[in-house]
Amino acid sequence: MAVTILRRRRYASIASIVLPVSCAGSRANRSQLYEMAGLVTEMTMSARGMQKEGDWQAPERSNSCMHIPWNHTIACRCLIAFIGLIVTPLVSGAQVSQSSQSGPLDAYTLEVNVNMVMLSATVVDRHGALVSGLNKGDFQVYEDGILQQIKDFSRDDIPVTAGILVDNSGSMSPKRGDVITAALAFARASNPQDQMFVVNFNDRVSFGLPSDVPFTDQPDQLQRALSGIRAIGQTSLYDGIAAALDHLKLGNRDRKVLILISDGGDDASKHTLAQVLGMATQSTAIIYAIGIFDEQDGDQKPSVLRRLAKETGGEAFFPESSRDITPICEEIALDIRNQYTLTYVPTIASQDGRYRAVEVRASAPGRGRLSVRTRTGYSVPVNAAESASQGARP
Repeated sequence: MAVTILRRRRYASIASIVLPVSCAGSRANRSQLYEMAGLVTEMTMSARGMQKEGDWQAPERSNSCMHIPWNHTIACRCLIAFIGLIVTPLVSGAQVSQSSQSGPLDAYTLEVNVNMVMLSATVVDRHGALVSGLNKGDFQVYEDGILQQIKDFSRDDIPVTAGILVDNSGSMSPKRGDVITAALAFARASNPQDQMFVVNFNDRVSFGLPSDVPFTDQPDQLQRALSGIRAIGQTSLYDGIAAALDHLKLGNRDRKVLILISDGGDDASKHTLAQVLGMATQSTAIIYAIGIFDEQDGDQKPSVLRRLAKETGGEAFFPESSRDITPICEEIALDIRNQYTLTYVPTIASQDGRYRAVEVRASAPGRGRLSVRTRTGYSVPVNAAESASQGARP
C-alpha cells in the first residue's frame, strides 16, 4: 500500500489514498475509499484548526523520509490509525478473493506447501471391497521407514480435477464407440463438482475442449471433446501424459486424477518414460490405466501402465474386450469418491530434490486384514539456496 500526501497551496491535506489494483477491489470499494479519504482530510484540517494559516510550513524532506512538524502529530496519528482500520480489511479481502479465483501455483509441487504432503488413500479388505468408516487413528504413515504424525484427515467425497487421456491411434478405430461410452459413464458416476478435461493423442497431442474452456462438468461437452478427432496414425503416449500432468495445474481442486485408455505402447513421443515418471512423482496426480490389448499387437507394454498406476497410487486394468471398459470406469469413479485424504509434515524438512518412499498402513478392530493403495513416494522440490549450500560444503 502507498499513501500519497498532496499539498494544496499552503495546506497539507490528504487528497487521495492510492492502492494497487489488486487491493482496491471493485468500483464500489474505490468509491468508499475516496469518501473515507475526504473524511480523513476533514480530520486533518480540524486538528490543524488551532494553528493559524500563516504559521504553516512545508514538511522538511530528506533522501530517506519526510519530517512532519510536531504540532501536526494529532493529525498524523488520526491519519495512521484511520488508514489501518480502512485498508487492512480491504487488503485481506482482496487476497482471499484472489486466492479463491486462482488455481494451484504449481501442479508439480506438493500440495499446501513444500513442507506438507497430501496423500489420497484407498482401503480395501481381503476380498477387494472398499472399506469406509475408518478414523484418523486407524492409519499409520511412514516416510523412508520413519513413522509420521498425521496432521489432517478427511474421508469426505471431495471433488477432483480429472483428465481423460484417450489413445486415438489407428488401431483404436474399432474401439472408439466403447471408449466414448465408458468415459461418459465415468463422468456420470463422478462427483458433480469435478473438473474434467480430455486429452486425445495419436501422432500428436490435442485437447478435446475449446481453448477457452479448460474444464467442464457437462456430458455433452465431454462427448464432443472425445468425438472430435479421427483415430489414425501412431501413438505418442508419453507426450499425452506429460500434457495432461501440465494441464492439471490449471485446476483448483486439491486432488488430481488421470484416466488413461490405450491399446499399445509408444512409438511417436518426444518425452521418454523416465521423464514422464519423474513428472508423475513430483505431482499429486493419481493415474488409473486401462489397457486394451490385441493378442496380435506386438507394441503392447502392460508393464508401463502398471508402473504408472502403482507409483501414483492408482490401478491398472486389462479388460478382455473394449465392452468391459464401462464398468471399469464406473469402478474407478467409485474408488475416487471413497478415498481417504491424509496430510503430514515430514520429519525430514530438507528440500534436497531426493525421492522419499511412502507407505500407509491401516488397521481397525473387527475389520480383518486391510490393504492401502496410495502413491509409493514422491520427489521433494529442490530448494536452490539449500542445494547451493550443500554443494559448497567440503
